Amino acid sequence: MLSISETLSNLVHQTAFFNLTWGNYIMILVAAVLLFLAIKKGFEPLLLVPIAFGMLLVNIYPEIFGQAYVDENGIHHAAGLLQYFFKLDEWAILPSLIFLGVGAMTDFGPLIANPMSFLLGAAAQVGIYVAYFLAIIFGFNGDAAAAITIIGGADGPTSIFLCGKLGQTELMGPIAVAAYSYMSLVPLIQPPIMKLLTTEEQRKIKMTQLRDVSKLERILFPIIITVVVCLILPSTAPLVGMLMLGNLFRECGVVNQLKETSSNALMYIVVILLGTSVGASASAENFLNLVTLKIIALGLIAFVCGTAGGVLFGQLFRILSHNKINPLIGAAGVSAVPMAARVSQKVGEEADPTNFLLMHAMGPNVAGVIGTAVAAGVFMAVFGV
Repeated sequence: MLSISETLSNLVHQTAFFNLTWGNYIMILVAAVLLFLAIKKGFEPLLLVPIAFGMLLVNIYPEIFGQAYVDENGIHHAAGLLQYFFKLDEWAILPSLIFLGVGAMTDFGPLIANPMSFLLGAAAQVGIYVAYFLAIIFGFNGDAAAAITIIGGADGPTSIFLCGKLGQTELMGPIAVAAYSYMSLVPLIQPPIMKLLTTEEQRKIKMTQLRDVSKLERILFPIIITVVVCLILPSTAPLVGMLMLGNLFRECGVVNQLKETSSNALMYIVVILLGTSVGASASAENFLNLVTLKIIALGLIAFVCGTAGGVLFGQLFRILSHNKINPLIGAAGVSAVPMAARVSQKVGEEADPTNFLLMHAMGPNVAGVIGTAVAAGVFMAVFGV
């Protein structure tokens, strides 16, 4: 009888209830909210569902993200499942593969048809540099400040890539969660800023149809961008190179199997691995601290400033073009493709249901992807990576 009671007692104490802290319960609640936003509200579920579920798992069973170690008896213990996935983030493998898939899925035609979109994409990166100096004031060193403020580009893969390159792996979890969360919440964060900086009449501005882009232009574009950007900033080659390789798969017309694999099967496999591992980095002990709160605040500041910078630059273009440019497309200069472009379309559509801004907004949007990668390259060059 005693043996049975001991067995039952051991079984009960093996449940997670006896090991969870108040912090774990808070993070489980956060994961539940993120799952609600993804499933019920449709906020980028492809990103938010695996991230939130990884967060849920690690706060119930921390060992799923545990490091390999040797105990006092000399017994080797393997790392947790999601720790192996996270190593692929640290080694910049998954972020680069994400860029390959994004390139294969993205139409650069609007950017080629309207090269001024490059300037709008560049303007939206201003939030990164504003937040960088704020991060220094907050007490972060240069490398950490750069890794944190790249969140302002709303580009999760670039944030993870730069963290690894600058040796800030201890901050990678909070930075990655913040970056992907802001990417997912673009439809919630951007519209108030866009409406604050524009009038209803400005939001109603209709833009002329973009010119047709030839096949030759589409093929040459990824090749030229790769050569120019990588010659100037060689350290961007893993991101820009993979982005442009994926786009070349799309546009050349002779490797449809590679295009389909990059934009579908491979892309979604990588999203699962990256999303769950990023979410699993958000354990209570890693996430509920002052440093993480600073990172989240700085990321939000960078993202808000980037959105505002894009809209204000769009306003400048509107004035110079005599009201032919809708300033809303400037907000799409952040790197969240195609979410930010869809938000520009939605806000413009609210002002005038017949207004169609999506293709015009895609130009700054894809320029923002290149711009964020270039910003990361600039930081790597400054810090000698």
